[in-house]
Amino acid sequence: MAATDMSLFFDQQLARAKQHFERALDCKHTEFDDLYPYMNEHPQFFWYKRYVAWQELLTIVRMAKELDIEWKHLFTNAQVNYIECKVLEAKVLDNWYENENRELEEEEVGADE
Repeated sequence: MAATDMSLFFDQQLARAKQHFERALDCKHTEFDDLYPYMNEHPQFFWYKRYVAWQELLTIVRMAKELDIEWKHLFTNAQVNYIECKVLEAKVLDNWYENENRELEEEEVGADE
């Protein structure tokens, strides 16, 4: 597989993993719901679902790093920091979108000037 094909492949995989994690954060339907439909009844289900999505994202990032493929361009600086710290903690859950929205607003303001 050519380097550009590999890079494109990882961009697609990272985008999917990011979307999966964000859907889990928002408590929206994911593939995990289909795998374990009976888990919806348990209070810890949403934590497991988020953890699974987070681990998927970390795994794809790890593989991209090992292959020297750029991955950070799909995330905000704050999100990159969360990913590099690897720990899924409350600040990740609370601030994942907040920092993304702030950075997008800053980019828009910079473009208007």
